[in-house]
Amino acid sequence: MAVKGILEISDILNEYSSDIQEAITEEAQTVAKEAVSELKNTSPKRTGDYRKGWRTKTIKGKGFVTSIVHNATDYQLTHLLEKPHLKRNGGMTTPKVHIAPVEEKAVKEYEKDVENIIKNGG
Repeated sequence: MAVKGILEISDILNEYSSDIQEAITEEAQTVAKEAVSELKNTSPKRTGDYRKGWRTKTIKGKGFVTSIVHNATDYQLTHLLEKPHLKRNGGMTTPKVHIAPVEEKAVKEYEKDVENIIKNGG
């Protein structure tokens, strides 16, 4: 009798764990897509190519999920636009900070949503 009860509890916990993992995976993808959308709207627009280059990539594994937001077309510009640097003829560029605020917002939203998912059981 005791073995059957332990196996039932184990099955319930495994199902609970997989439900939470699935909900967290969906949330990571949702937050990443929202970040991409916001970056497309807030990125500097000179020709528009940089703005259009934002993508998300999700990597899933056993027990983990990673969502990466990156610029697929002009990745070299992300650092140059976000941070000041020397100009060719002297002087410094004015930074156009657009990635850091979106990142902070996405991290806070993700943490809050994962906390709610865990509290609500998936």
